[in-house]
Amino acid sequence: MYAEERQQAIVGLVTQRGRVAVTAVAERFGVTTETVRRDLAVLEQVGMLRRVHGGAVPVGALTVVEPGLGERRNTRTDAKRRIAACALQFVPGGHGSLVLDGGSTTAALAEVLPGDRDLLAVTNSVPIGARLAGVAGITLHLLGGRVRGVTQSAVGESTVHALADLRADVVFLGTNGISAQHGCSTPDEAEASVKRAMARAGQRVVVLADSSKLGREHLVRFAGLEEVDVLVTDDEADPSLVADLEAQGIEVLQA
Repeated sequence: MYAEERQQAIVGLVTQRGRVAVTAVAERFGVTTETVRRDLAVLEQVGMLRRVHGGAVPVGALTVVEPGLGERRNTRTDAKRRIAACALQFVPGGHGSLVLDGGSTTAALAEVLPGDRDLLAVTNSVPIGARLAGVAGITLHLLGGRVRGVTQSAVGESTVHALADLRADVVFLGTNGISAQHGCSTPDEAEASVKRAMARAGQRVVVLADSSKLGREHLVRFAGLEEVDVLVTDDEADPSLVADLEAQGIEVLQA
C-alpha cells in the first residue's frame, strides 16, 4: 500500500470511529508507529484530522460548537436504537426511579421504556417529557429552568437546585465526548452543570454514547470516569478506546 492510500484509509477510520490510536493503526496496516505518526502529521497539516495524545480525531472533535438536537436525532439512528435496547437492562423494576438527561440517545431510550413497572421518571428534556407524559405506568417529573434551543432541555440554577434534593435508582446520561483522559464532556457550561448534578443524583450512573463519541473531548468536563458505572455504546467502537475506558474501571457494553 502506498503512503497516500494508507493516509486516505486513516482519514476514513477517523471519520467512522471518531478517534483512532497510533498503535491500532500501525497494527492494522503493518507499519511502525513512527510511520503512522508521520502520516498523522501530514494529514493534520492539510486539515484532514487533528492529532491528540496517542492518536487522532476528526477536525471538529475538539470544538465548542454543539450540534442541535434535530441534527443529532438523524445521526447514527440505528446505533442509538441498539444502545437504547441494551440499556433497558438497567431500568429499575417496579416502583423504581430514573433520571433521563436531554439528548438523542436518551430520547431513544425514552421511546422504549416499559409502561408496566410503575416508574418515576425525572427529566429536563422537553421532548422526552412530552413522550413520557402519556405513558401508562410512568409518573413524570419535569425539571424546570431556562430551555436551551439547541438541546431543548432545561438548564440553569433552578434546574441544578432541584436535582440536589433527588436520589434516583439510576441516571442515564448522554455525552458529547468521553475519553480516558478527560472523562465525560460537553461544549456548554450550563448543560455541563445540569449533567454534573444528575450524575450526583444517581445511585448508578449509566452513560449512553454511540461509538463516534469515544475518544472525543469537549470544553467542559461534567463527570470523571470514577463517577460512571456503565457505558453503553455500539459495536463499532474502537477496541483500543474501549480498553482504555475499561482500564479506568468502567463496565463497557457494546450493542
